[in-house]
Amino acid sequence: MNAEIISVGSELLLGQILNTNARFISKELAELGIDVYVQTVVGDNETRLADALSQAKAKSDLIILTGGLGPTKDDLTKETVANVCGRKLEFNEEALNYITDYFIQRQRPMTENNKKQALIIEGSKVLANHFGMAPGMVVTEEDCTFVLLPGPPKEMEPMFKFELKPYLLSKLQMNTPITSRVLRFFNIGESQLESEILDLIVNQSNPTIAPLAGDGEVTLRLTVKSSCTKEAKRLLDETEELITNRVGSFLYGYDDTSLVEQLFQHLKDNGLTISTAESLTGGLLATELTSFPGASTVFKGGAVSYSTSVKENLLGVSNTLIEEHGVISEQCASEMAKGAKRVFQSDVAVSLTGVAGPGLQEEKKPGTVYIGINGPIHQKVIELSLGGSRQAIRERAIKHACFELLNELKRWNLVK
Repeated sequence: MNAEIISVGSELLLGQILNTNARFISKELAELGIDVYVQTVVGDNETRLADALSQAKAKSDLIILTGGLGPTKDDLTKETVANVCGRKLEFNEEALNYITDYFIQRQRPMTENNKKQALIIEGSKVLANHFGMAPGMVVTEEDCTFVLLPGPPKEMEPMFKFELKPYLLSKLQMNTPITSRVLRFFNIGESQLESEILDLIVNQSNPTIAPLAGDGEVTLRLTVKSSCTKEAKRLLDETEELITNRVGSFLYGYDDTSLVEQLFQHLKDNGLTISTAESLTGGLLATELTSFPGASTVFKGGAVSYSTSVKENLLGVSNTLIEEHGVISEQCASEMAKGAKRVFQSDVAVSLTGVAGPGLQEEKKPGTVYIGINGPIHQKVIELSLGGSRQAIRERAIKHACFELLNELKRWNLVK
């Protein structure tokens, strides 16, 4: 099945809002085994939308539209789709009663144009909107299925998950369940990862292997079709083993996790505590570590040692060391981590110092980063040369710190 997504709204073309709907729908359809070949954005113009629909109808089996279901004159999606399909619009009594009750309960006057939201295309399957007023709908015309969804993500996403998805599974001949597993890798580029497993990608059949690059990360989505749950798991496990035999040292987690979440969970599961000393990152790592439930059992405390005096007076970095090596140095990072571990009485500590930019500091280029790790067995300092903007360097430094500490914990046999 081939699908196309058409996002309707001039505000998307003007850059006033980000088109998160297309991303969400594409991801959901991929998990269902439906290929999305085209994404289109069309303004609030009936002629241009009709042209886009005609072109989509010629090459796609499933066309999903978002936006243009509201009460105003520029909301023209259902009218345009109805014209393309040669059908009329009719009131849906259930939707009209829902809209009327909404205004009565809030003691607000209901303007006449709000009734427009209760119009549906003749013969369509109605998708209930539990988080807004305009219902969605599914219209099948000849060999093409049109799906109309509201534009606001808070309405569209639950409608897709709880109304449209079950319909697609039951009605569009998708009888073979699809199971996916996402493998998350760090500190390896997309090109290198692909080179290492190129033969597996070339010869893929079931499961399929789909790489995707992120900011310093690469994911592989393994997707298998099987009516047997055990068989699906076996196929995924076998494919994962083939991959990890080659690039397993870069694998840090699965599905929607993150590096900082994996670090936090490993520490929590093994009863370990952590503290931080941050100069370059200004407390960003501490902020992320404390964003998870149960953070008080893992995070002992953090020092934002942005100034030299804090490094000296709080963390105990000697003035002699700073004068000799500078604050952006392997030696300073090591002492910062050592000081944080002592001050906060944690099992492990991590420090970050470096140059975020835009200019040189201590004659070191932006992107120069030192990460200090101090644990119960030994300590280590990692030197990095990162690229990107000031914020990108800070964010990438945090990811590297989490990845390196995860690896150290495994080497020390401190995590299961």
